[in-house]
Amino acid sequence: MGRYEELRAQHEWHVPERYNIAQDVCDKHPREKLAMVWERFDGQRRDLTWGELQDLANQAAHVLADHGVDPGERVAVVLPPTPETAAIFFGAWKRGAILLSMSVLYGDDGIAHRLKDSRPRVLVTNKANAERFRQHVGETVGELLVIDEGDGLLTGASTDLMSYDSAADDPAQLYYTSGTTGLAKGIVHAHRYLLAHNEFELCHEVQDGERFHGMGEWAWAAGIAPLLGPWRLGAVQVVLQREGGFDPEGQLSFLSRHEVTNVFTTPTAMRSMMAIENAGTKYPCSFRRVCSAGEPLNPEAIRWFREQYGLTVLDYYGLTESYPLAANFPWQEVREGSMGLPMPGWDVRILDEDENEVTRGERGEICLRARSNPHYPLGYWNNDEAAAETFGGDWFHTKDAATQDEDGYIWYAGRADDVIIAAGYRIGPFEVESACIEHPAVREAAAVASPDERRGFVVKAFIVLAEGHEPTDDLAGEIKAFVRDRLSAYAYPRRIEFVEDLPKTLTGKIRRIELREREAENAQSA
Repeated sequence: MGRYEELRAQHEWHVPERYNIAQDVCDKHPREKLAMVWERFDGQRRDLTWGELQDLANQAAHVLADHGVDPGERVAVVLPPTPETAAIFFGAWKRGAILLSMSVLYGDDGIAHRLKDSRPRVLVTNKANAERFRQHVGETVGELLVIDEGDGLLTGASTDLMSYDSAADDPAQLYYTSGTTGLAKGIVHAHRYLLAHNEFELCHEVQDGERFHGMGEWAWAAGIAPLLGPWRLGAVQVVLQREGGFDPEGQLSFLSRHEVTNVFTTPTAMRSMMAIENAGTKYPCSFRRVCSAGEPLNPEAIRWFREQYGLTVLDYYGLTESYPLAANFPWQEVREGSMGLPMPGWDVRILDEDENEVTRGERGEICLRARSNPHYPLGYWNNDEAAAETFGGDWFHTKDAATQDEDGYIWYAGRADDVIIAAGYRIGPFEVESACIEHPAVREAAAVASPDERRGFVVKAFIVLAEGHEPTDDLAGEIKAFVRDRLSAYAYPRRIEFVEDLPKTLTGKIRRIELREREAENAQSA
């Protein structure tokens, strides 16, 4: 029996009856130990010990208490990644409150919906964003608290230890996630959800005292988990506060300068880095582990990173509701393009529409046995009907299509509702996109179904070209032939449209639904 099989067979979850994230991630560390190295885009830097961060967290808890935050209340946060932001997070849990961290990238309507639905007791933001939210005070928000470095909100507050004796099942975190229809729904996670994030032990293999960096924003599960999980295991968080959007050169320079050894990245970030010539020479790094999640990782990106930094990026998979369901491991064979094997402790199967397991090699839906690990959500906020439908059955349906090979590796095939049926063939958009990206002229690609009178639908690829290439009919024909040779005669894109960029979610995932709708509208008008 190999190591993977042994881990699967021997795994047990140990969840204490009483558990609080702030106590496990923040309060337990020695005061003199380094906790965070923070750098702002203008070069300003702060190194904080756990004692300093613990004091800030206790001050935040006392401030929240003074402003009426009681157990079960919601604390909304719209802030850049700073030591004070982390302190507010911990402070909320020290009060037994529920944290709702939101991105500054959200539009006003997105913010308004989340505030109206969650009705936080306080919203903590900075001066740069405060005016956006004043209109909500007294209606959907109890009070607006404004914090900027040195502005006095936490200064002078008591540093006396404040803690809350929460049950592991008490609500701790509220994440809003968008579906294909309707407004974003709030997923409620209990304190215990952090205990299920075993990717930091099995994939990242976090070591006590090593420098860790997560590229995700502290508003998503893929931003907050890579903050809390490594901290829980003793890592030093190396934090970059960006000025604006993602800057690949600035990011690699930051990682090189701070000698970061363990990184969580995203495929979108990696594809941006691929545009840097001789990145490994220009920005030498000390990577020991690099992992990626959030969307499928194309083989080309894996190979590029290996060529530049001599390291294989480990892809893992999950959703805000539950993750990681599957992963690649540093001690296991990595099959480029696969999301890996089911995580130990996670009962993941590929099921058909009747919840029967499909034959190996056949396409089905990735499903997780319900209530089988600590990450399982408490439900949707203020939406018991949707919660019962999504979480009340025997299986949690991810709505992600995949196949599983004979050795158990899972291969992503796209969203279940993104699967293209052309001339009777079922085609996963991800495999088409991956083949397109292999072409040297292609930087990004999105494949969708395009209505066709003869075939019903054909595959259409929207292509963003790499620098130095011009959109021509000859190039479109070349890409078609390239994909046909590598994929199949039925799955290659019969239509190609060159575009400047692709529609994406705030987390960088391609919104194929917008492209599908555009194709349907064009066909109808024609």
